[in-house]
Amino acid sequence: MPPATEPSAPAAPAKRGPRARWLAIGVLSAALAASSALSQWRGEHAVLINTTESLPNWAFFIDKGRLPERGDFVVFNPPENALITAHFGKNPALFAKRALGMPGDVVTREGNRVKVNGETVATLKPMTKRGERLVPGPTGPVPERCYYVGTAHPDGFDSRYGAIGFVCADRIVGTGDALL
Repeated sequence: MPPATEPSAPAAPAKRGPRARWLAIGVLSAALAASSALSQWRGEHAVLINTTESLPNWAFFIDKGRLPERGDFVVFNPPENALITAHFGKNPALFAKRALGMPGDVVTREGNRVKVNGETVATLKPMTKRGERLVPGPTGPVPERCYYVGTAHPDGFDSRYGAIGFVCADRIVGTGDALL
């Protein structure tokens, strides 16, 4: 019979050296920095999903800190009025349209054609598809910090109508870039 052996003692946990501690601190620091950067990015950017047919794009990347230049997508809060509420609800989603008129540009009308600096940008319709009267939008110089926004779509609901009007900086969320 072999001699009895005593059970071995459990192994002591391996000591972590200074290198492992610095690695853990580095990983934790990187995670905190990434979280902070993501939070900052979210504060300055967003994504908008378009649910209407007025623009051919259905997703936009929004840069909240950039004011629009001619041709840019302008993402804005629609005004509060009965026509907006009837078609989009009490808490409508953001609108996205193109900046067709800049501060100082002149908006005019000839019949049902709307022009910016003499160039036709839209055609007015007298009524919505539901039969509600559409009031023409503002004419004259586009005020400072405001924009004439629109689309080429014949049923676009934009600055050509008084229910939208000029879109000024206090309603603008940001400038969008089409994703899809």
